[in-house]
Amino acid sequence: MSSLASHAAGLLCVGFQGTEVSPELRELVARGVRSVVLFSRNVGDTPEAVFALTRAIKALSEEPILVAVDQEGGLVQRLRRGFTELPPLAALGDTASAELAFETGALLGRELAAVGIDWNFAPVVDVDTNPQNPVIGRRSFGRDPALVARLGVALARGLTSQGVAACAKHFPGHGDTVLDSHLALPRLEHSLERLEAVELVPFVAAIADGIPAIMTAHVVFSALDAALPATLSRAVLTGLLRQRLGYDGVVVSDDLEMKAVIDHFGIEEAMLRGIQAGVDVFLICHKPARMHAAIDSVVRSVERGDLPFESVLRASERRRAFAARWAAAARDQPDLSALRRRDHLELAERLGKLAITSAGHDPTERA
Repeated sequence: MSSLASHAAGLLCVGFQGTEVSPELRELVARGVRSVVLFSRNVGDTPEAVFALTRAIKALSEEPILVAVDQEGGLVQRLRRGFTELPPLAALGDTASAELAFETGALLGRELAAVGIDWNFAPVVDVDTNPQNPVIGRRSFGRDPALVARLGVALARGLTSQGVAACAKHFPGHGDTVLDSHLALPRLEHSLERLEAVELVPFVAAIADGIPAIMTAHVVFSALDAALPATLSRAVLTGLLRQRLGYDGVVVSDDLEMKAVIDHFGIEEAMLRGIQAGVDVFLICHKPARMHAAIDSVVRSVERGDLPFESVLRASERRRAFAARWAAAARDQPDLSALRRRDHLELAERLGKLAITSAGHDPTERA
């Protein structure tokens, strides 16, 4: 395996089928993949099964392997059986309590760490400004940018306090769209001044607080780049996020197999443009053939001279440093005492009462 190919593979965070390590996942790790995302289809019936799976994944390589999940609360909550189920973040928004947001983040982090999960793709810090938004809605803390910023920072602190990496999403803001980027390519015509006043406020706060990862939005922001979604836009990810906002943590793409990207750009162009834009880790969650194609496309792009190897190396080094910090070594046993503790259940019940009485909608979870 060439150094270039292994660096390229290391940029992927992949999904797989089944509740055990699949042959396809084993092959991808052999090529150099070092990040894996779990979905509802992977987690089995018990926390012990989740732990056995994460332990088996981490045993595939002597290098650290990051295991990630979407565990937001509400409908987007991959781990349910045996874990504390939480209402959507809007319920926390109704409390306006940073203390409760921190406790919620700590709860999530404690339960994820107990079964070997290193990285939570949460919190959602999109500002819910559009009641017609089909994909964010009650996944957001609310409609006030300052509130979203304050609670997002607190929840992320709670997660990281338990050794689990937090990830603010979806940069630079998916809250005002009328299309679901799983199904189409949304576009927002807001001015930069509007983005700075609303959408960017929570991200600026998260960056100032040291958020370890930020996930991109598959949304075109015309004022920043009229042609490309944020995930593939150098103007957005390097010009705005890296240079203007000063962010130096890991940038992870939303799933490249969402129709906003795969139907408009394909895997090869998405990988090339994404690396050029400033993405460090690319989520590809479903089809192994696309994962292998992504690795191969990076190798070809470098060999053709379309992509400097230094760009691949820069992203690879940032991902490696992130893994060294957050990828926990596999333990012999899960910490089942951390799951569904009395204080966890009491917090979930308190927030659940707010979720029942407050207005709003949840998007459909996609596993």
